[in-house]
Amino acid sequence: MKRLIALLALVLAAPLAAQDSLPPAPYAYNQLEDPELERKAHDLMLTLRCLKCQSQSIADSDAPMAGDMRHQVRTRLAAGETPDQIRTWMIERYGNYVSYEPRVTATTWPLFVIPFVLLLIAGLIIRGRLTRKAPAQEGAE
Repeated sequence: MKRLIALLALVLAAPLAAQDSLPPAPYAYNQLEDPELERKAHDLMLTLRCLKCQSQSIADSDAPMAGDMRHQVRTRLAAGETPDQIRTWMIERYGNYVSYEPRVTATTWPLFVIPFVLLLIAGLIIRGRLTRKAPAQEGAE
């Protein structure tokens, strides 16, 4: 029975190990020959988040997934797409979280509005407390 469980665990773990053993995509670690296109690719890669590392851009990450994303950026730039088109494609494919420069959408607008609302409420509370203390101090004199 133990051998059967060990064999089953090995069979289920094999696909996971195979994902990291694949060779990297051609443009994962190789730069484009055109320096202007490579500069655009690098600038774009700095604004895209590695989904595996989550705290690094795909330009800084060594994760295989980041390499695949760098490959996609370079390949699409070489094919003539603009950085904005590539960013839009990445967001459609991986979600808003992939971008370090979030856009205001129907689902993200509260994230942009709530800080201003909280500042307004805090300002009103502070103003209310300061205006209440001022008359009390005048009557004490």
